[in-house]
Amino acid sequence: MSHPQPPLTPAERARVVIVIPALNEARSIGAVLQRLPPGVAVFVVDNGSTDATAHLALEAGATVISEPRRGYGRAVQAGIAAAAARFPADQALVILDADCADDPDLLPALVRPLLADEADFVLTDRTRDAEPGALLPHQRAGNRLATTLIRWQSGHRYADMGPFRALRLGALVDLGLRDPTYGWNVEMQLRAVQAGLRIREVRAPYRPRVGQSKISGTLRGSVAAGAKILWSVWRYR
Repeated sequence: MSHPQPPLTPAERARVVIVIPALNEARSIGAVLQRLPPGVAVFVVDNGSTDATAHLALEAGATVISEPRRGYGRAVQAGIAAAAARFPADQALVILDADCADDPDLLPALVRPLLADEADFVLTDRTRDAEPGALLPHQRAGNRLATTLIRWQSGHRYADMGPFRALRLGALVDLGLRDPTYGWNVEMQLRAVQAGLRIREVRAPYRPRVGQSKISGTLRGSVAAGAKILWSVWRYR
């Protein structure tokens, strides 16, 4: 596992912005936001929630953006647009899920290579350190399929499709990502290789999420996500 790093300094925190897409995550959003270091800008993108997700995020001090059109890609793109309107291109933009599965204490390991201009894209590898039940068998199979197809298409060997990831804001905008739903991470990882970005992966713990996943928590969601992954690797090759 990646060795723990010292907390971010105030100067480092000022150079980080976090985007959290959220759909009906009232049970977990508060806990996620409480774990983030003070002084870091946080955009929670409410993706059409019917619960108190947006209200709780506001109470916790986050900036809440509404993107009522459902879709993970659409939600993240709304957060990126908000960040690009406010921050310079060298800002480290972090994408973090709202389900408490990822460990925010890994934030320094993700963003310091960007802030030191040693990498453009840093993402997590959950495959070796996930807690029992956190990565279900069909999730692991989907990850292996996606990373294998990406390697065949691009020549780059990713270990995982971990959703906790960080990119330089300008590099992310330049990728021109457009997938609105499940293919977002596949598109990003393919485009990053095609653009010649300096890519790193860091080992990361992973916990069982709070609440039911919109993708892996149902058979329909898992099948749809798998089909979209296959389609995305072909489309964005």
